[in-house]
Amino acid sequence: MGRRQTHSDLHRFTLWVLFLIAAISCCMAYYSFSVSLKGNSDTIFVGSSESWRGNEEEREGDGCCGGVEHLELWGDAMKWGSDFKLNSSEECCRACKEMCEGDNGPCLCDSWVFCGNKQDCGSRFGECWLKKQKDALDPDWRDSGDKVIWTSGLVFGKGEGIIKLKTEHGIVNVKLFPDCAPHSVYYILELLSLQHCAGCQFYRAESRGNSWDLQGNHIEHAPYGPPYALIQGTVDAYGTVFKDIPQEACPTIRRGSIAWVGSGPDFFISLANHHEWKKAYTVFGQVLPEDMEIVEKISQLPTIPDVWSNVKVAVLERPVPLRFIRMRKSP
Repeated sequence: MGRRQTHSDLHRFTLWVLFLIAAISCCMAYYSFSVSLKGNSDTIFVGSSESWRGNEEEREGDGCCGGVEHLELWGDAMKWGSDFKLNSSEECCRACKEMCEGDNGPCLCDSWVFCGNKQDCGSRFGECWLKKQKDALDPDWRDSGDKVIWTSGLVFGKGEGIIKLKTEHGIVNVKLFPDCAPHSVYYILELLSLQHCAGCQFYRAESRGNSWDLQGNHIEHAPYGPPYALIQGTVDAYGTVFKDIPQEACPTIRRGSIAWVGSGPDFFISLANHHEWKKAYTVFGQVLPEDMEIVEKISQLPTIPDVWSNVKVAVLERPVPLRFIRMRKSP
């Protein structure tokens, strides 16, 4: 997975060439600059032709139960922490999940707050507060920062935690994974409050080609790209300050997976099951299957060939603006 070349990249390249010319008379200077211009460690490129086969069956969201440290969420208490103590934030999260009524029922608990530092929490150590938000897509933040002793998380049941990704080619419904990628989801929820998302756009589009079938399965003996079966974009909105997202859960990339490129704000939606990428990317959501035809449509738009760090890519002739919006509330 590659990042776009920016003006700063081109500027650094120009300087490199100038110094290289000067380095003819000074090999030590040449060595110094060549080392300083090596690629960043978080720049990841999709394009490995290495064959990989796996028999594991996994689903995004299974096994995850995480939250954000130094964050306290408010909300109506479903279970009081003063009377309910557990050993870890993960246990607290799972206790919240257990209050979801089956596969189709509502979750009586959609947020949890846990105190897990013995020294800072004192007598409150182990308290697990299970709560219900008035609006889970706009949770009630009480406090955050290094002095906050609490760890908090969200839980979305089946049919909950779905937002819309709006483009001129249609609206894509996205299921968020706050228990697997809490930092990522909190950033996406922040975008929901913006009146616009200027600068947010898809800029790269590559179809499944002849390497993956309609279900996203790799066709035997076919190459792994190019094209790489994805659309790539950014949610670096003008006027906002993006803070790098820490690495979170990295399951196998499947058709419909939405994941960060490195630590963001660039991201991609996969059109295929990419076992060959070996769990390298933080997945924070999933496109609902019925909306993948819109993603496929964007992948077929006119593109211009380009090369990013020796990887052949297809860049959209005209970027596609995007914006995350919330679903209408039920009356």
